[in-house]
Amino acid sequence: MTSQVSSPAEHADGAVVGEQRKPARVKETRRLDRVIIRFAGDSGDGMQLTGDRFTSETASFGNDLSTLPNFPAEIRAPAGTLPGVSSFQLHFADHDILTPGDAPNVLVAMNPAALKANIGDVPRGAEIIVNTDEFTKRAMAKVGYAASPLEDGSLDGYAVHPVPLTTMTVEALKEFELSRKEAERSKNMFALGLLSWMYHRPTEGTEKFLQTKFAKKPEIAAANIAAFRAGWNFGETTEDFAVSYEVAPAAKTFPTGTYRNISGNLALSYGLIAASKQADLPLYLGSYPITPASDILHELSKHKNFGVRTFQAEDEIAGIGAALGAAFGGSLAVTTTSGPGVALKSETIGLAVSLELPLLVIDIQRGGPSTGLPTKTEQADLLQAMYGRNGEAPVPVVAPCTPTDCFDAALEAARIALTYRTPVLLLSDGYLANGSEPWRIPEVDELPDLRVQFAQGPNHTLDDGTEVFWPYKRDPGTLARPWAIPGTPGLEHRIGGIEKQDGTGNISYDPANHDFMVRTRQAKIDGIDVPDIEVDDPSGEADTLVLGWGSTYGPITAAVRRLRAAGENIAQAHLRHLNPFPRNLGAVLGRYEKVVIPEMNLGQLATLVRAKYLVDAHSYNQVNGMPFKAEQLATALKEAIDG
Repeated sequence: MTSQVSSPAEHADGAVVGEQRKPARVKETRRLDRVIIRFAGDSGDGMQLTGDRFTSETASFGNDLSTLPNFPAEIRAPAGTLPGVSSFQLHFADHDILTPGDAPNVLVAMNPAALKANIGDVPRGAEIIVNTDEFTKRAMAKVGYAASPLEDGSLDGYAVHPVPLTTMTVEALKEFELSRKEAERSKNMFALGLLSWMYHRPTEGTEKFLQTKFAKKPEIAAANIAAFRAGWNFGETTEDFAVSYEVAPAAKTFPTGTYRNISGNLALSYGLIAASKQADLPLYLGSYPITPASDILHELSKHKNFGVRTFQAEDEIAGIGAALGAAFGGSLAVTTTSGPGVALKSETIGLAVSLELPLLVIDIQRGGPSTGLPTKTEQADLLQAMYGRNGEAPVPVVAPCTPTDCFDAALEAARIALTYRTPVLLLSDGYLANGSEPWRIPEVDELPDLRVQFAQGPNHTLDDGTEVFWPYKRDPGTLARPWAIPGTPGLEHRIGGIEKQDGTGNISYDPANHDFMVRTRQAKIDGIDVPDIEVDDPSGEADTLVLGWGSTYGPITAAVRRLRAAGENIAQAHLRHLNPFPRNLGAVLGRYEKVVIPEMNLGQLATLVRAKYLVDAHSYNQVNGMPFKAEQLATALKEAIDG
């Protein structure tokens, strides 16, 4: 199959580079069903921006996609070193996909450190585009290369494309009044242009983006666009790239609707805004910046027009304290953090349990303990979410399973908090937060009605006939107490962390009352209405069930698909609600001889399942800061089936 591809500055008679016209070339175009590309370079090389722009154009083209940004753990590691390597992996296809892919088909390595850090993931036969300008003796020695890998035969098993990206970018921008250093910064746009040509990506969106991003610096905008076009034209004219590739839109994958590309943190932010509008309550965020949750604070701060108030506190404790105060005042209150912040917030979460006020505590999990791996992903906060408070302080726990599911999980967490007057912990993680995929924008009438009724007057009659307000008198269906807005005449009541008397809310040290209140708070959480867990078991003959939670959904589902394609019978179920568990979970677990629970921790859900259901669940664990690979999981699950 062949096609003619013109440059972004399209002319019928050929591509344009500056004022020079070159004859159009006809090159072979191969049709692929999917591609995995990884951009890798120094943290100052703009790899995240490059990957994000390629992703945006891929989304607009209509492919299904999944991304994996991978940031250095250090804020600014020394340039050209292995700890400073930043990468962005994108998997896009003409069909439904679930993960960013196990191994890249194409690696773009901007320097020796990027090559060395990523070559172990690249399968033989894959294409490697190397910026040869950066392969100096000093740069190679810095990462342990005694000889150039471009010359010593170590890359003979790959399709290597040596490209002097830096030199070509500087040459393309020689007409601009830029220093060499300034011109070199555009080499990522040259690489983006080249990859856009290779995979027939749209270009108009990127050019408009650059014009908007650098609107106050039109010279820089023009230079980046020129570098982008030069990369496209290089792909079209060079003999080294004789083939381009086409991945058709995933037309059959998506139901009818309006779609956009969205990351988990952005989806979560939109979900919180939607929840506040559906509840007809102002949204209040009290937060302290922490990776990888800070983007939620950044995003919500842009939406004052939706009645959103954001407060950047001086620390984690102040952030949740302000949020709890906002909940007392009648707002949909939220605090965002990661694992270390949850530890600091634990006393105030316990206070929210005692006050029985709605509060959303959003934990974007990362590697721990302590500061741990700030930019890497993990699922190791589950037991902290369940038990990380003094006393008996039960809290509902909800976990989204994909970046787009973060929107729905935010609505669900708000429903539980508002209905049952309780703090709710939402467990996302760095993989979901930074990863992205296509999202169908829901219609407003598809969203749940979350409106609440505040207390308006007396709700209890004393023996002498006096009507009074009891702040801890409960709804018989939900066991929720009334939500009384401060300043409402006649509804004055006491709050605080000391144990309350049932009904009146007065301070009580009575042992029997404390026993009753502890059991009542637990019964309220146990009685939360959550959907039954659904089991995917097409044959109905599987002996093995794979049970997951959170962001393991994509890799687990991809692994299960591989096994079924190979003729294996295997069932799959995934938990959104971790406290309380779905009521049918015990019955589901009892139907299978083997239960395997893959987790990015050392077996926290498995511990809970074994304790509650006395099921001999088998753990499969990984704590390397990266999501599971589908092939790796498929191998482990096959061993479980055969074992």
